[in-house]
Amino acid sequence: WQPILRWHILPHRCPKSAARYQKVWTKDGSPLVANTARIAEGLKRALGETWSVHWAMCYGTNRVDDVLPKVLEIAPDRLVVLPLFPHYATQTTEAVFDAVDRAVRSVRSDVRQLRITEYFEHPAYIKAVAARVCAHWATVGPLEKGDKLLISMHSIPACSIKKGSPYERQCRRTAELLAAELQLSESQWTLAFQSKFGHSKWLEPSAVDTARRLGKEGVRRLDVVCPGFAADCLETLEEIGIDLKETFLASGGGAFHYIPATNDSPEAIDAYAGIVRDALQRA
Repeated sequence: WQPILRWHILPHRCPKSAARYQKVWTKDGSPLVANTARIAEGLKRALGETWSVHWAMCYGTNRVDDVLPKVLEIAPDRLVVLPLFPHYATQTTEAVFDAVDRAVRSVRSDVRQLRITEYFEHPAYIKAVAARVCAHWATVGPLEKGDKLLISMHSIPACSIKKGSPYERQCRRTAELLAAELQLSESQWTLAFQSKFGHSKWLEPSAVDTARRLGKEGVRRLDVVCPGFAADCLETLEEIGIDLKETFLASGGGAFHYIPATNDSPEAIDAYAGIVRDALQRA
């Protein structure tokens, strides 16, 4: 995976991503970095003074390789690893665990690890996403006849599912639980997958094809929520908030709303704290 990333993907995607990031850059810099840092700060407050909470990424800013050795210097009793990916996938969750293992080996630490592999159906997580949707509806009004909620998840290669990955099943379960929490009928919501790259087959239907179809069908309002993204980033703010909106409107659709990620909302922070505490109780 690393050679493919470094020699085939990044050289082509980085210049394009830089141009796209200019559209969503904030006064605090990268929205992903800023939002992730605020999540960590909120989780630290929620868990209390006995906890040391740090955030890191596999690539780019604040890398696991740089952050974790410094954390291990304080000799923690246990290292709880919480990937901010609700659904398990080798491309995301396992990439985090691999990065953590490399960092731990680099300092020859024997720290105990507690790995949280998924939280796609944790009640507090579902309620946190639902709270975001409800806050949006409190502003613009609830869905009416002819309106639709699009639940968009990050896609992965279809071959992963054939090899036994639970990712698609978990995404569908999250969507069903969210729709139930919001008391939506089957006709009021749909699930799609976004952020495909390359030429191989990925999970479908794609968010682009779905938005285009709904626009042609005359859907008068499309609200989009992305439960697989813990923090707003390029894939939500630009790919959904800008590009998908243009696709929907150009296809004849009516109003389009992107519903922000949970980010560091009180409900999200409470959910993460609960997920960590529940994992500790089961350990």
